[in-house]
Amino acid sequence: MDQTNSTLDSHEILRKRSLTDEVYDILYSKIIAGKYSAGDWLRQEDISIQLGVSQTPVREAFDRLVASGLAERVPFRGVRVPKLEPKEIVDAFIMRLVLENMAVRISAKIIQPDEVKKLLETVENTANLLSLEDMSELRQLNKEFHAGIVDSAQSPLLNKLYEMATNSFPDWMLYEYMFRHPELLQISLKREYLEHKAIIDALANNDSQEASLQVTNHIRNLGNEIEMYLDISGESIREIEKLIDPMISNH
Repeated sequence: MDQTNSTLDSHEILRKRSLTDEVYDILYSKIIAGKYSAGDWLRQEDISIQLGVSQTPVREAFDRLVASGLAERVPFRGVRVPKLEPKEIVDAFIMRLVLENMAVRISAKIIQPDEVKKLLETVENTANLLSLEDMSELRQLNKEFHAGIVDSAQSPLLNKLYEMATNSFPDWMLYEYMFRHPELLQISLKREYLEHKAIIDALANNDSQEASLQVTNHIRNLGNEIEMYLDISGESIREIEKLIDPMISNH
């Protein structure tokens, strides 16, 4: 069912930055807030009319949503909010666990002080983002942090593989859940901040084993949130984790 008319308010006003940025922010917040459900279609013409803009910034905003994983383009049909199957979510989680471990082990050996400083600045910029209204900025900064670790491994192919995995990772679905359960938000964000700091400390000390341990802890905690909040079978996650444990073990 097309829910476009019920999810966008006619009084939305475009004020800041470019029209593409503003359309993207509006659609992003609607998806994160759950006002678009998984599988809902984003109708370019309807949205352009309701926001009072041409279809060009809407189309460009769609491209950004697709690139960030919050939307998917279906050939000959259009653009919709992804409807991820549990198996796809588990697969994306496992790939992040493997790829980030690989990246952080390499990065810990070759990372430069300016790269560590940039990671720290990114994480510190998240410290005060504790409200539901901060979710768009927080999500972007978190993506920059993790992408920065992978970048410092200096492997273009690893970068490409990681980008594919993160675009399928349902972090936006976790934020949507927090919109509906705000009492969980600050606890989760505080834990995330401390875990990010622990990863940076290990990188700054060029300790690949500790960096791998901290990344594993962090991604597995995200896996626990996926299990609890998205109703994904923890048993299926544990089974695959056992298979890949030799690849990420520090022993």
